[in-house]
This record gives sequence, C-alpha cells and structure tokens, in this order.
Amino acid sequence: MRIAILIKRFVTTGGAEKYAVEITRRLLLRGHEIHLYAREVDPLLIDGINVHQVPNRLTFSSVLNSYSFAKDVAVMLEHESFDIIHSHEKAFLQDVATLHTFPYLQGMAHMSPLKKFDRLYLSPRAWLHLYLEKKQYQTPYLVAGSSSLQADIALYSGTQPQQVITPGVDTNEFSATWSQEHRAGIRQAQGIDDGQLLVLFAGSDFRRKGLDGLIPALGDDMQLSVVGRGERHEHYQRLVAAHGLTGRVHFKGLCDQMREQYAAADIVVLPARVEAFGMVILEAMAAGCVVIVSQGAGVSALIKPGENGLTMGSTEELPGLLESLRDPLVRDKLAKNACMTAAEHTWDKAAEAYECLFERLVAAKKDPPENI
Repeated sequence: MRIAILIKRFVTTGGAEKYAVEITRRLLLRGHEIHLYAREVDPLLIDGINVHQVPNRLTFSSVLNSYSFAKDVAVMLEHESFDIIHSHEKAFLQDVATLHTFPYLQGMAHMSPLKKFDRLYLSPRAWLHLYLEKKQYQTPYLVAGSSSLQADIALYSGTQPQQVITPGVDTNEFSATWSQEHRAGIRQAQGIDDGQLLVLFAGSDFRRKGLDGLIPALGDDMQLSVVGRGERHEHYQRLVAAHGLTGRVHFKGLCDQMREQYAAADIVVLPARVEAFGMVILEAMAAGCVVIVSQGAGVSALIKPGENGLTMGSTEELPGLLESLRDPLVRDKLAKNACMTAAEHTWDKAAEAYECLFERLVAAKKDPPENI
C-alpha cells in the first residue's frame, strides 16, 4: 500500500510521537511505501521513508500552529494519491485518525461555571481548538489509543471511535531477562542496597502525573527515583524535606536509557489522575517490574489487580499498596504475570492491527461499505 503519515514531529520523545514512529517504521518493514508529512524528523528514523517537509508557521500560538499544519498538509496532499492517509494530528483529509488526547471539553470538566462560560464563549483560542477537534472527529475511521480515551471521546463529543489500538512495547529492548542480568551492577552504581525497595516514577509533567501524592506515600527505607524533566523543582524539594525523605528521593532528569532504570527498580508507579495511556507502565511490565497504576490511566485496562499489577482509585491508597509489596514472593508473582501481559501488547501486534485495518479500508473503497 502507498501510505501517507501525518505527524508534526517524527521523533521518539512524547507519547503520540513515539506511537507514530513505532507503527510507521513497522509498516515500512512490512513492505509498504511510506510518505511522511512532518515538520521535524529525527534523521536516524527516516531511512527508507519519503519525507515531505511541512512548514512550521505561527509558532507564537500552539493552536494556530496546529491549524497551519492542517492547512499546509491539506494543500500538499491536494494533488497526491494514496491508498491510506493516516494522521496522528488534527488534520483535514485523512482516512484514519489516531486519537492520542482527551477531548478539549473534558479538560474543562472541573472548571467553575464562570470559567467554562469564558472558555467556551469568549475565547477565540478555544473556538479554534474545538473547530480542529470537530474536523478530526469527522474522519471516516477513528482509532483511540486506549479504551478510556474511546469512552471519553464518545461522552464529550458524541463520536465513538470505531477501534482501540493501544501503544505497544518492544520486548527486545525491555525484557525481564536483561533486567535480571544487569540489576545488581546498576543498583550498586546507584547506591541502592539489596534490601531496599526502589520505587520509580517516570514522566515530565510531575503534577499531572501525581508525584505530589507519591512522595508522602514512601514507607520506611524505601527509595524513590524520579525520571523526567518535570517542573516546580523547588516545590518538590520542599515536599521531600517536609516528609523527612532527604537522601531517599533522587531527581534524575531526562534519561536516554530507561531500561537501566527499570532494571534497578522494584516497583513503578503511575499515580496520574488522568492519563490517555501510560507507555512507561507497559515498558516496566516487560522489564519485569511490579506496577501500581491509577484507575484514571488508560493502561489500567491491562491490569488485573493482584494478578499482574495493582490499581488505585486515589493516592491515599498508595502507602498501603507499597507496603503490601515488601514481600518478594508477592512481587515475583506480579512481575512474572506482568511480563506475560506485556508480551501480548507489542508494537509488532499493534502494527499488524493497523495493516489489517488499512487493507479493509482500501477494499471498502472498491466494494460496498458493508465490507468494512
């Protein structure tokens, strides 16, 4: 098939971007002709891909920047012919749109009535956001990145995405075998004693992902590694000191080698109130870690509490959940089952799902609609 891919940034930093890269490169390996429409590309990721550079306009406004991307790509596609146009952005001419973010109105759910009125009726920026979102939801075929995302889009927009294809994991890069082989050396280099439980938090939006609730939940002699750029570092340093955790919480910044962090960790926690998916959890499961996930994260749909991980309704449950994992036999059972779950959700399987979908849609362009 001749496939066009629309994504602003073809890089591996960012959830939607990584999803697009992993799926696109696997479609390429399956023999399809790939044309990439993007503003920014990692040169190491585009071998064999036909790149079409999209201008980067109106950078002073994120929503105008998104609008200009949609308009520019539409012009570039006007005289092209593709079997499938697959967009990971808010665009206009795609056959398939993969939805990576919650609806705009969902973000207003907890606002006061006055603020909602101001946002909906007095903000041109909001009008443009809603216009772009409406155009995106008019795509003939919508794919949601998680079942919770699918449900929220249906609730707030009245449009039901036809399919869920979750992010995957590369089990060659992240594996329990690799973690076990390198664990002792990595923990020794990090200064973590054998008997200490190391908890890992990974994400660059500390507040939204729930770091405020995780730090106070640490039990005696537990260590916490925080990976990600984050924000409000002084606030979190004060929070650490206020709970007597100085020397036990380690802010590591951005990290290129996440599998080393997983190898060192015993437990990986994602306490976000809302998260479209949470790829870090699937990677941690493949790497042999025990995971604790908030029920507001899309990845929680893969968790069977007490079998392959633990879930929580609020961060108030975290201290008890962490204490329950002091038993190494409990951790071993959960980690083993987590690995098996991860093996069922690889990027290869996700790419195969897209390939099957695209083949159905191409056939439907030639045959009656009931064949979709």
